[in-house]
Amino acid sequence: MECFNCHKLGHFQYECPHLRNAANYAELDEDKEMLLMSYIKMNNSTTRNNVWFLDSGCSNHMCGTKSFFFSDLDETFRQSVKLGDNSKMMVMRKGKIRLQVGGMTQVITEVYFAPELKNNLLSVGQLQEKGLTILIRNGMCNIYHPRRGLIMQSRMSANRMFVVLASVMPQATTCFQIVTKDNLYLRNC
Repeated sequence: MECFNCHKLGHFQYECPHLRNAANYAELDEDKEMLLMSYIKMNNSTTRNNVWFLDSGCSNHMCGTKSFFFSDLDETFRQSVKLGDNSKMMVMRKGKIRLQVGGMTQVITEVYFAPELKNNLLSVGQLQEKGLTILIRNGMCNIYHPRRGLIMQSRMSANRMFVVLASVMPQATTCFQIVTKDNLYLRNC
């Protein structure tokens, strides 16, 4: 018998010692570097801070800008995350971020703060865990909330990425209004 992988005699393809013990292995020409980059063409009103990549390989939402987080940022949280290039990055805190997407305010919870991170990432897996439905069809990614319906939408970019353009909402100020028996209004904002 001849192996269909290495064409040597004496074993089947699935027994071949030249396979790297992985199913569906795709061999790369290691002399050539492969670079996968996210790229989005931005207009004048779009800044890098407004760009959030929908990432199916990212296990957690991540952001590199501390000022985007609410005041209830968990200062004690520390964790190391592994990136796609096998490098590691420290997560220094986690918390919530308020985004304005398509005219609606969305609160994104359990967002990791990684100071070295250059791009904002929304984890597809984490969105699904929160009960959202992600539908990718015909070059569009639609994200649905079970009660509110469509809450985010993204067209696939030229390099096959899904990007959400969202403004980070500043932390809301607390405003107290007191009405006294003499109808005096005291306001503290």
